[in-house]
Amino acid sequence: MTANLAIDLDRSSPVPLYFQVAEQIAEAIRRGDLAPGSRLDNEILLADKLGLSRPTIRQAIQYLVDKGLLVRKRGVGTQVVHGQVKRSVELTSLYDDLRRAGQEPATQVLTLEPRAVEEEVAGILGVQAGSEVLYLERLRFAAGEPLAVLHNWLPVGLAALTAADLESRGLYELLRSAGVRMRVANQRIGARAATQAEARLLEERRGAPLLTMVRTTYDDQGRAVEHGSHVYRASHYSLEVTLIER
Repeated sequence: MTANLAIDLDRSSPVPLYFQVAEQIAEAIRRGDLAPGSRLDNEILLADKLGLSRPTIRQAIQYLVDKGLLVRKRGVGTQVVHGQVKRSVELTSLYDDLRRAGQEPATQVLTLEPRAVEEEVAGILGVQAGSEVLYLERLRFAAGEPLAVLHNWLPVGLAALTAADLESRGLYELLRSAGVRMRVANQRIGARAATQAEARLLEERRGAPLLTMVRTTYDDQGRAVEHGSHVYRASHYSLEVTLIER
């Protein structure tokens, strides 16, 4: 139970209260203060103890469920996931993964410019629609063959990025070097047919199957620092995930 779990909230901080709660519970899990199988108090009790609203507590718990640290079980409640406490939560980029796998990643920067942001991406990044963000389009190669077309939107001023840097290092590595502390990402995987432009870049036929990935990455203060929309050659790329029983 969380009866003896100390959660210290800074109500004057710009960091959302749900994020403060979630991060302190996550840290207690990583330290072992909340062991695998430990059961949390229900939302009503937690909200009452912390002087917060139930929606705030619900958001904090859902955040940890999405990260794979907690699981909700009917008739049991919310528990710390067995066997997941030591799971790395470090975010990696495609460049990092290819380099570790010995796949000789290479990058061609197609676009790197400030651009007025559309309403959907503006809402994700927390900026006004029509304001300028940094737009980045890259073609990623692995072992000499085109693998993916990557589109990214970043808040202006987050990091000084150059085409030369992006062609020799991964985006996440560059952001970390600039002091951006990325903590978590929401990611959605899908599939669709290649457009004519995508087929030309990826050396595929028009209509060839592509994997799609949409990801928004947040820093340790809960701010969106990068939004990406990418396509990958299904003939050259696959995804492997670990499933947890709910």
